[in-house]
Amino acid sequence: MPASTANPTPGELFPFELVRPDLERVEISIREQVRAFDPAIEPYVAYVCNTSGKRIRPALAILVGGAAGGTTGDHVKLGVLLELIHMATLVHDDIIDGANTRRMVATANAKWGNSLSVLLGDALFSHALTLATDFDSIEICRKVGRAATEVCQGEIIQTQRRFDLTLTKADYFKVIAMKTGALFAAATGLSAKLSGMDADAEDRLHAYGMKLGTAYQIYDDCLDLVGSEEVVGKTLRTDLVKGKLTLPILNLLESASEAQRLKLNKRILAQEPLDLPVLLGIAEYAGAIESAVDTALAMLAECRDDLAPLPDGPHRDALVQITRFLGGLLEKCRR
Repeated sequence: MPASTANPTPGELFPFELVRPDLERVEISIREQVRAFDPAIEPYVAYVCNTSGKRIRPALAILVGGAAGGTTGDHVKLGVLLELIHMATLVHDDIIDGANTRRMVATANAKWGNSLSVLLGDALFSHALTLATDFDSIEICRKVGRAATEVCQGEIIQTQRRFDLTLTKADYFKVIAMKTGALFAAATGLSAKLSGMDADAEDRLHAYGMKLGTAYQIYDDCLDLVGSEEVVGKTLRTDLVKGKLTLPILNLLESASEAQRLKLNKRILAQEPLDLPVLLGIAEYAGAIESAVDTALAMLAECRDDLAPLPDGPHRDALVQITRFLGGLLEKCRR
């Protein structure tokens, strides 16, 4: 069945409900950061920040902190600055993809055009990196900067490789680890570091975030093909139109018949849109989605093993439940 929802039911919100007070502190801090901008800029920043997302990255940072001994102001600050970086990437993504809606509202580029929106994303990026200098540890600041750099490089490589038939699955996984996994991994790995955990534990929690973020991107790539814009609340099918060779499409190219592959290759090389009716006409299309879902589910199983350094308790349980909730969403992408 196609994905029917991107939003959890109240009972499924437990992992985030556990840290709801800290997430409210994140929201208050984000509003404070909005007011730090020049009054002429503030309304634009407020608009982007107020199209409130799921706050996954702050929640991960806070949950790891809670599991590792207790959440501090530094865990909240980490969540805030990572969310600002994430929002900056969304602004830029929407420009690149020509997306008109996100979370049921007009994107920044749809409201004010590409030129202003590029600068708005840049302002959010630079402000987040300035916040990172508030940490006592230069290593934390350095790793935040490295994660931001990874995200930008991943986006550049993905844009570079559009309509590129030489793209391999290894290339795809490298790109999504950079563009999505890096911020998830920074949230969990740096949170462990802020909690005073040893280097091995930091590495394991970093790996948890990286695999979770990678699985989340695979879900997003599947959703772009099978989701409903009315339900999801953002512009879909942009991957097809813009020639992004995501895992389901790479699976399809791998499994399609020679004649079908030649037809798809011809359209890709001509930079013609890979519209849904064309894909639905290929018998292997459903299998390509299924295979992508299975790949992401295997990563989520590995994620749960990476939580070994954390003691048993509700915060660790919540981190496990996040993987299971995402697994449920992935299952809904099966056709």
